[in-house]
Amino acid sequence: MLETLFQDAPFLRLIGIIAALLSVFAYLPYALDTIAGRTRPQRASWLIWSVLGAIALGSQIYEGATASLWFAAMQVTGTVVIFALSIKWGTGTFVNRCDACVLIAAAGGLVAWALTETAVYALAITISISLLGGVMTVVKAYRDPGTETLTTWFASFCAAALAIVAVGELNWVLLAYPLYLFALNGAIVGAMMLGRARSIAAPLFTHHQTKNAAQ
Repeated sequence: MLETLFQDAPFLRLIGIIAALLSVFAYLPYALDTIAGRTRPQRASWLIWSVLGAIALGSQIYEGATASLWFAAMQVTGTVVIFALSIKWGTGTFVNRCDACVLIAAAGGLVAWALTETAVYALAITISISLLGGVMTVVKAYRDPGTETLTTWFASFCAAALAIVAVGELNWVLLAYPLYLFALNGAIVGAMMLGRARSIAAPLFTHHQTKNAAQ
């Protein structure tokens, strides 16, 4: 039954659309917080993520993605929207020396794609670069969970899971991008939950130690 569903084009298309809608829902609170001044996105980061996301989307199209393409398209759209908002409400410069190196590396992936006529190299470079920034976000989410929006990351996590299903086949090129986002968003959600638990437990532990010392 499940195997039949995973090979059913209308079903996979529906899953892909749901994943795309979840992606829209994920970016909406972040965008509203930005406009309200509660969040100040870093301009350079969102510029880079927009470029890398566009490359990932292009690679998905080139490699023949269908139902899962909705998810990738909405991810890129959301990222570009946040970058556009950061121009007015964001913080930081647009490109510093480190950011320029990242963009050059991304350009190298595009050159490799053009020379080899396969999008695998561009996709691998894109995911590798994005992963470096993702690790820093995971650490930040654990250390200061109040600076991140749990709804955004959890919705993105669920959207990525649905996008994996929407691929409908064991094609690692098409699965790579949603699998990466599934792992990253899941790690960020987990880090935020652990960070919140630590924040709650720390005062209780300190109070317990103080009480024991007083006795």
